[in-house]
Parts: sequence; structure tokens; C-alpha cells
Amino acid sequence: MRTQVVIIGAGPAGLLLGQLLQRRGIGNIILERQTADHVLGRVRAGVIEQVTMDLLDEAGVGERMHADGLIHEGVQICVDGARHRLSFKELTGKTVMVYGQTEITKDLMDGRASAGASTVYSAQGVTLHDISGDRPRVTYRAGGNSHEIACDFISGCDGFHGISRRACRRARSVPTSGSIRWAGLASCRIRRRFPRN
Repeated sequence: MRTQVVIIGAGPAGLLLGQLLQRRGIGNIILERQTADHVLGRVRAGVIEQVTMDLLDEAGVGERMHADGLIHEGVQICVDGARHRLSFKELTGKTVMVYGQTEITKDLMDGRASAGASTVYSAQGVTLHDISGDRPRVTYRAGGNSHEIACDFISGCDGFHGISRRACRRARSVPTSGSIRWAGLASCRIRRRFPRN
């Protein structure tokens, strides 16, 4: 089997990356060691920033978020018994939204299924090969069979304790500047770029 990008991890980071790549015509397969039900059962944070809302819209999965999410324009902080309102909207021109990670994950899973994109759940023994070379590949077991995927890139979206970070010779941190935030991605050296469509 062959694809342009193999994404390790079907949490919000992996699913969002897969959806954004799919919408740009870049073939990808997501491998997840857990079942889809397990992934949907992980309850996590529920406040997202404007940049995340914008990315979900760009990925084509923001409709339910806009219908069901609750916009917050600021917070109140109590100091010495006095309340002080901090307006995000006035200070930055942006808002935050209360919309659970489980709901984001469901929207991304649904968007991926609608696009016919491939996600392999219950992938066991996932192993990354030749990650710093010209012919990266991933092997895994699913459904009682062994599989191999040749690819151009491997993206580790399986978090700090995932196999991607361990597979990299030296893990690099993602710089934090402006609106760029750490998304649980372990980055390995990449030698080639995607052709523009």
C-alpha cells in the first residue's frame, strides 16, 4: 500500500491534519491503536481559541461547532474580593468557544468518513521505518494481518508517550510564537516537499 502521508494517532491533532490534507488533495492514512469508540470516549478540555475555530472551519467540519458551541468574549477575575472583567473581544478582537474535544473529535471523524478517507483503528504493533531517509514506511497489524504502507512523510500525532516521539532519533519541540501552539506532534526531519496542486 502507498500514500503520501501516514499519520500516527486519531486524536484531534491527527484527525485535523488528515482532514486538512485530504481537502487539499494530499493522500493520507491515519493509524490509531485504540478503537473508534475508545477515541470518542476520551473526555478532555472544552474551551477552544479562535485559531482552532478557524482551522475547524477550514477543515470543513465547523458547522455543528457554530450551532452548538457557546461563545465567550471574556472572563472575570477576582482580586481582593473585587471582580475585574477581562474582555478578550475588546483586547484582541477574538473570542473563545466552549465546545468539547469529544465533539470536535466526532466532527472530524464524521468529516473524514464523508470524504471516504482511510482511518485504521485498532492498529497494533505500529512501527516506523526509515523515518529520516528517502523511503519512509510504516508497518502494523490489524484484522489478524500484517500491513505495510510506503509514504513520503510520517506525521506523529500520537502525543508525548506515543511511538512517534520514541522513533525519532531526537525529538524536537515545536516553537511557540504568536498563534502557533504545541499540538502534541513529534517532528522528524523531512527531506522532500509536497508538490503544489
